[in-house]
Amino acid sequence: MDALLLAIAFCFGLIAQRFRLPPLVGFLVSGFVLQALGKTGGPMLDDIANLGVTLMLFSIGVKLRLRTLARPEIWAGTTLHTGSVLLIFTPVVIGVAALFSGATGLDWQTALLLAFALSFSSTVFAVKALEESGDMGAMHGRIAIGMLIMQDILAVLFLTFSTGKIPTLWAIPLLIALLFGRKLIRALIGWSGHGEMIALCGLFLALVVGAESFEVVGMKADLGALFIGVLVGSHPKAKELSKSLLGVTDLLLVGFFLQIGLQGSLSLEATLWALLLIAMLPLKSLAFFFILTRFHLRARTAWMAGLNLSTYSEFGLIVLALAVSKGWLGSEWLIAMALSLSLSILIMAPLSRKAEEFYDPISEFLKRFETKGQHPDDLPIQNNGERIGIFGMGRVGVAVYRSLHSRFPGQIIGFDRDQASVERHQAEGRNVVLADATDSDFWERARVKDTLDLVVLAMPKHSANVHASQTLKRHEFEGVVAATGKFDDEVKELRIVGLDTAFNLYSEAGAGFADHVFQVFTQQRPDLANRWRGRDE
Repeated sequence: MDALLLAIAFCFGLIAQRFRLPPLVGFLVSGFVLQALGKTGGPMLDDIANLGVTLMLFSIGVKLRLRTLARPEIWAGTTLHTGSVLLIFTPVVIGVAALFSGATGLDWQTALLLAFALSFSSTVFAVKALEESGDMGAMHGRIAIGMLIMQDILAVLFLTFSTGKIPTLWAIPLLIALLFGRKLIRALIGWSGHGEMIALCGLFLALVVGAESFEVVGMKADLGALFIGVLVGSHPKAKELSKSLLGVTDLLLVGFFLQIGLQGSLSLEATLWALLLIAMLPLKSLAFFFILTRFHLRARTAWMAGLNLSTYSEFGLIVLALAVSKGWLGSEWLIAMALSLSLSILIMAPLSRKAEEFYDPISEFLKRFETKGQHPDDLPIQNNGERIGIFGMGRVGVAVYRSLHSRFPGQIIGFDRDQASVERHQAEGRNVVLADATDSDFWERARVKDTLDLVVLAMPKHSANVHASQTLKRHEFEGVVAATGKFDDEVKELRIVGLDTAFNLYSEAGAGFADHVFQVFTQQRPDLANRWRGRDE
């Protein structure tokens, strides 16, 4: 790859990070700067971008649960939203086009195709934003990911039928073979061990078993990676597999964001259309909010999910690229779409980071749009007088739960945002319920603010712990709050927020291990231990 591409991408990514913006904002700007300098991406950058999107869909598949897609708010909500965008955007585009002397040949079919492309939301942006905020496991995060998957499936179906590329007769045998070979595929993960082999196994499954095999039988490669990801998602090492590919995927996605800005030269007409599309973006957000609240979701859940979905999409760009190649649309629409996609991400990146702060002042107004009835995953928390709450029931949370439960039996309650994790803990006899500590409404609905004396924040994402501690502070929680961090700078940030105590997991684990070793040593060899004590004296 051209050294200039790497240099500019790094510089603008670093600048964005210094302004507390996601680095992807800097990468988008880099693409436009490179385009202005006359640079082109070339086939290598295209390959890198495509690999990044393919691996990202594989990672989504690993985290996806099929029952999520079966929920009405996902499949019906996505369908209703797509239909709403078609109904609203199509006449607006046709009406505005009629005012431009240069905009000719825009009939209803063409406008419908454009509106269809605009109905998609950016999977790359939403996933990155949710990962950075630690909200992938939150209810609004699961809903956003589910709706994105449904949108991606619609896009893949459209691309498949529009190109006339019908799957071959070998497609059905391939799917049957993969389903029946699931045990072998899962066994490969177990045999791979750890380190570079588990990462290489992930690449093999995503790019060869999934993407390449689907491509051979005439199906979309990205769909194959997603399919294989879903197949292995329940494996005990699935989380480790996904983490091993995280750094590679993030680096490859830099190429995707650079590619957006390098789509083509800007024109006045394309810029004006892009600004119009950005002006129409709030309509897309309102549609998400209104539709999701019809499915008995709380206003906050609908607000947070809708905000993460309030962008235009890379799949919309692919749809329009196909339309331009077939002569259905002029090339200016591709540039307008690329620019509006970039601007939507630039606008929504900082807004999504402050979504909770924007929600609090208008929460009472937004709650007026809630419908009667309760979502099965959104039920009030029943507190039975427990005094200690542990948020995040991963390895650290479980260790804290066990330790405190032995000292204060009956006084501990665990909270986790993952339904599968909650069910597993309940089956093992732990008092764990589904809840999100970063949800500002949680503290009102659960009414635990006045009953809990100690809150332990042990969520794996540092940003989630910070977010939760800020939420506690806003709600004037008077108990003791403790949190964990993996690095010194994370511990420092937690203490700045105002926590009573914060621990570095690695250093504390080392100290705890040393205490354990000394305790065992004194029990096994008291003679040597006493000799050491004598020397100290």
